[in-house]
Amino acid sequence: MIEPKTPHLSNIETWQKWKEDGDIDAKKRLIEDYLSLVDYVTNRMAIGLPKNVSKDDLASNGVMGLIDAIEKFDYRRGLQFETYASWRIRGAIIDGLRQGDWVPRSVREKAKKIEDAYQKLEQTYLRTVSDSEISHYLNVSEKDFQNMLQEIAVTTICSLEDPIREEESETRLSLLVDEKAKNPEHKVHEFYLKESLVRGIEKLTEKERTVVSLFYYEELSLSEIAEVMSLSPSRISQLHSKAILRLRGALDKQKEQLMQH
Repeated sequence: MIEPKTPHLSNIETWQKWKEDGDIDAKKRLIEDYLSLVDYVTNRMAIGLPKNVSKDDLASNGVMGLIDAIEKFDYRRGLQFETYASWRIRGAIIDGLRQGDWVPRSVREKAKKIEDAYQKLEQTYLRTVSDSEISHYLNVSEKDFQNMLQEIAVTTICSLEDPIREEESETRLSLLVDEKAKNPEHKVHEFYLKESLVRGIEKLTEKERTVVSLFYYEELSLSEIAEVMSLSPSRISQLHSKAILRLRGALDKQKEQLMQH
């Protein structure tokens, strides 16, 4: 039995009516109370999405995530509902996007091609490579490379925004390892992968590190980061894409090495 804690909820009576008495009207009130969370998460994720993706569709999926959160949340544990619900909402939006097959195969292939390029060149030169070096390797102009980054921006946002654990607010940025295995060897692998992530972030350019920090740790939206850094939202989106593709490339290489041992 869960020992009751002091809940950090201003509407505790409504939660009690819903959870203890099954009061449907109380559930409806909770949905209304937290609808602003759906707007917040939707606006945060909408930056950089393809034009064919409707913001209304994102919000509809987000509402389903909110309802799911209200149904599963245990108010007696004294946890912050807003944090829990935000991850449920985000997860529902990402699930909806995936089910809609919103990213063409060509875009996925471009993302993989750039990721592989970062991995190969930075492994070869043992340093952060420039846009011109990547462009030359891909045999495209720097302008075309920037356009590619813009096109694949949304794939990089979802790849690290997706919650890993159902009950916890951890993302692939904080834990980019497989948690299924629990043996000592896995723990060693997990340690080295986390170390690789830290080193990977250190090797990002200053602007890329700033974007990653503000987006994942300070939880600013891309448009808010654009204001802070006095850059356009599209430029912030490009910096984010480059940072994530660099990190994924570095981690994939580390995983390959670990698998060989």
